[in-house]
Amino acid sequence: MRAAVLNEIPGNLEITDVETTAIGPNEVLIQTKAAGLCHSDLHFMEGKYPYFTPTVMGHESAGIVEAVGEQVSYVQPGDHVITCLSVYCGACEPCLTGHLTLCDDKESTQRDMAGEQRLALPDGSPVWQFQDMSSFAEQMLIHEHGLVKIDKDMPLDRAALIGCGVTTGLGAVFNTAGVRPGETVAVIGCGGIGLNAIQGARIAGAGRIIAIDMLDNKLELAKDFGATDTINGGATDAVMAVQEMTKGGVHYAFEAIGLAATAQQAYSMLRKGGTAVVIGMIPVGESVSIHGAELLYEKTLTGSNMGSNRFRVDMPRYIDLYLQGRLMLDELVSQTITLDEINEGFDAMKQGSVARSVITF
Repeated sequence: MRAAVLNEIPGNLEITDVETTAIGPNEVLIQTKAAGLCHSDLHFMEGKYPYFTPTVMGHESAGIVEAVGEQVSYVQPGDHVITCLSVYCGACEPCLTGHLTLCDDKESTQRDMAGEQRLALPDGSPVWQFQDMSSFAEQMLIHEHGLVKIDKDMPLDRAALIGCGVTTGLGAVFNTAGVRPGETVAVIGCGGIGLNAIQGARIAGAGRIIAIDMLDNKLELAKDFGATDTINGGATDAVMAVQEMTKGGVHYAFEAIGLAATAQQAYSMLRKGGTAVVIGMIPVGESVSIHGAELLYEKTLTGSNMGSNRFRVDMPRYIDLYLQGRLMLDELVSQTITLDEINEGFDAMKQGSVARSVITF
């Protein structure tokens, strides 16, 4: 099969022939139908986070089951599925208390690093699986705890978006923060994750949703997704503007870029007792600083891993919202590309000219 392989870090992706190895007892072979380009992939390609090479990149995808291992009963060939990197063991304390994204024993769902991997080059040498997924390939071989079965009426090129960006943004609002009707929200960064946080706040009934970005085209898009107000952070002191607009700060601020500076801004935008949720991936080695005196106002700074999801419950619900016309997915897709155009897709992401690029196979 053809796959997009990262051979060195930093680096671009190379389209290479890769093979899947024999299906394990708890594994599922999927024909990949669509995969979204996520900024998290770019973080690893640019070396902001370490990883093994060579690796097939990608983690936001949907497809059709081709074959299953002998112990798999949840899905069968022909089922439509969404994949999710929140692979869970199902037996550790975080899993048993409903915190699948914090699973303590992912190793039990992975191949032994000293043995045969799920992916290999034609000469048999191993190719590492990215985040237990490796979506930028014509086929995926993953553990059964990394997928959810979905309604076949759901278009797979839209379903793929739910595999990461939608779940991360909505989940940060619904699960991590628990935004309630009438509360005020600020979202810093109006890319794919930020737009989903914005529409999550809209669906949750937030009274005021303030979108912040440095690109006017993204701020206009944010209005379509539910933003009631916009601020160009390159032309205005965003913290001061939010404080003035809300007469003291917002209940919740979401950072959807992955920078220490914007995480600090999110915390400073809060009213007393407010919560700042950092969704973006701040590079390894960077620290976030806050003014100690602000802790007296009982403000909270927290992270959100993949929207604190319970994906086998959350994702079917998001599909229902889409099919009911309440969740915007079509509007997220800026362009549909082929696997051969993947590097151009990431270039467009760097330029800020797209919300989401989707590969269709």
